[in-house]
Amino acid sequence: MTTLLVASTGGHLAELHDLVPRLGVQDDCVWVTFDSPQSRSLLDGQEVIHVPPATTRDAVGALRDLVAARRVLRGGRFRQVVSTGASVAMSFFLPAARHGLSCHYIESATRTEGPSLTGRLVARVPRTRLYTQYPGWARGRWRYGGSIFDGYRATRLPAPPPVTRIVVALGTHERFGFPRLLARLVAVLPPTAEILWQVGSTEIPRMPPGARRQVPYAEMQQAMREADVVVTHAGVGSALAAMRAGRRAIYVPRRSGHGEHVDDHQVEMARELDRRGLVLAREADAVTAEDLTEAASWTVTGTGTVTPFQWGT
Repeated sequence: MTTLLVASTGGHLAELHDLVPRLGVQDDCVWVTFDSPQSRSLLDGQEVIHVPPATTRDAVGALRDLVAARRVLRGGRFRQVVSTGASVAMSFFLPAARHGLSCHYIESATRTEGPSLTGRLVARVPRTRLYTQYPGWARGRWRYGGSIFDGYRATRLPAPPPVTRIVVALGTHERFGFPRLLARLVAVLPPTAEILWQVGSTEIPRMPPGARRQVPYAEMQQAMREADVVVTHAGVGSALAAMRAGRRAIYVPRRSGHGEHVDDHQVEMARELDRRGLVLAREADAVTAEDLTEAASWTVTGTGTVTPFQWGT
């Protein structure tokens, strides 16, 4: 039974990539996502179908993906579709349901209190099975399957290293920059440190030297492994990248009130991971030099005892 794995790039793709071994479909699957440095690095060596990119609340992009989905699903090769969103899930679920395929939607770990707009929309698609990563809102058709963060734990180091290497990752969203955090970091990070700046669309009058819009996934992972501290916006993909590299990141949520995102789901995400002890959550205007020392005092490792995701094939 060939499974079609569908996700937009960024956190949605990072989540689905981490979940696939727990779904048990990695031996017979095809990926659908957008062409980006992240997808090329993360899915290297796997069968990938690239579709037109669609950004947040992008009706035109979703329509283009719907056209692409109809083309991909011709021929009857696939038997089920699994997606972590965002709008590309709806674009594929609609024709998949008409073809009689089973559809499985796993809501993002960023949604700690209830489903996203995409989750509410795909819930209307016939034969769609719905999964949340939080038991607190598993009700009705929403079934708790587990969490991508179940396999990680943080441990305090006996002798933290001095902070000489730092990675700053502000995401790559084209519509939403994070100038409040970038300005704060320029002011408080030690000038003697070696810093990798991945800033996306963020611009401020005093840009740090060497700032880059995007960094390839493999390069970013290597830089995080070699860093003493990782500072990142509160995206789920950034959290996973830092944890895989063994870092307890300084984790800063974007605020919709400052025009940094469409809503405050990153605030919820920061609270959840801080509660688990896997990040050091801070507000953009409150990051301090002391936070760097605290973050460097911890390591994150895999527990090695993660159970399969509870989903239905």
